Amino acid sequence: MVDIATRVYDHKWKIDPIIRSLIDTDFYKLLMCQSVFRNRPDTTVTFSLINRTTSIRLAELIDEGELREQLDHIRTLRLSRGESTWLRGNTFYGKRQMFRPDFMEWFEGLQLPPYHLEKRDGQYELTFEGKWPEVMLWEIPALAVLMELRSRAVLKDMGRFELQVLYARAMTKLWEKVEGLRRIPDLKIADFGTRRRHSFLWQDWCVQALQEGLGQAFIGTSNCLIAMRREVEAIGTNAHELPMVYAALAESDAELAEAPYRVLADWHDEHEGNLRIILPDTYGTEGFLAHAPDWLTTWTGIRIDSGDPVEGAETAIRWWTARGEDPRQKLVIFSDGLDVDRIEDLHARFAGRVKASFGWGTLLTNDFRGLVAGDRLAPFSLVCKAVSANGRPTVKLSDNPNKAMGPADEIARYKRVFGVGVQTPRAVVV
Repeated sequence: MVDIATRVYDHKWKIDPIIRSLIDTDFYKLLMCQSVFRNRPDTTVTFSLINRTTSIRLAELIDEGELREQLDHIRTLRLSRGESTWLRGNTFYGKRQMFRPDFMEWFEGLQLPPYHLEKRDGQYELTFEGKWPEVMLWEIPALAVLMELRSRAVLKDMGRFELQVLYARAMTKLWEKVEGLRRIPDLKIADFGTRRRHSFLWQDWCVQALQEGLGQAFIGTSNCLIAMRREVEAIGTNAHELPMVYAALAESDAELAEAPYRVLADWHDEHEGNLRIILPDTYGTEGFLAHAPDWLTTWTGIRIDSGDPVEGAETAIRWWTARGEDPRQKLVIFSDGLDVDRIEDLHARFAGRVKASFGWGTLLTNDFRGLVAGDRLAPFSLVCKAVSANGRPTVKLSDNPNKAMGPADEIARYKRVFGVGVQTPRAVVV
């Protein structure tokens, strides 16, 4: 097992790349990238870093030269032969050759496109622009770099013993969570913590802890590199990025209203089984389900990623029941701001009513709350989103208005088109 504290201490003396591989990313990004490569390869998209926790002034914490060094290193990465073999030949979700030969040939020759970086008001403005399949693969590594550089900045003045004690306490904290989760019968939980992790080494340690501590209840990780190295399942389907870009490309209000379903129609043509998971909250879950075509009711399940998770799951159950489907045969994946107490409560409420599963993110791989003076390692909300497509702004409404993004006039238009009424704000922790 890696001595994380010693490795962190040694960051002071030598370069230690944060991103080690192009597959140090979430599995759903590769699945979506293949879909985009097939269906919308020539769309020009801009991604931008958005720090929702403005009290953390990243440009004052993180050295610009070090940030550029890490980002430049990512642009030197290429798929290794072993990584390519794993993607081409491994079985994912029971399917061999998940990734088509034409996509793999493209991916094997990929160099991530240039970035634009500048400082403004104590924050970094980091943007990526280019063809959608290329630019979208910047999202996860960019976030991981910023999160880990922030961790390194906080820890840089700590000595060897202080770091050893810090990580011992963090390990104890996580193991106590594992012991709490052991009490839950028939639990199914996966690591979703790549994008806002404390560090790569820490995420890797967390995955190993869940493997040993939870056994069969731990069903995999979203991180492709860790999945390959630790021989666990790579977990993931699709995300808000797809409907956001499809919607931005719509030529009329009528096309806009159909965009979220057009995305899933393209997905339906490519995937089956547990990859057919609906993410309905981009423009409001209630409206999405009310107008959903009947063929979507046959999909395997739904992911709840914003708003009140109980309300979201109850809405899905009512929808399946009204459409003649048995909710007990459907999968509900909870993935928003989870920690042990929330997981226990949701599992108890929905056990026997649906097949509940949990994607545990930031509070698995970055919960150092209370372990450093001033709580300077507490997790914060950092995202990297598609903000325009072919020059048109993107919009996300969410079931939580605090997560909405886009120009005010476009947000108002989208709310009108999708019939989104009054929403209840919820605190965005991560």
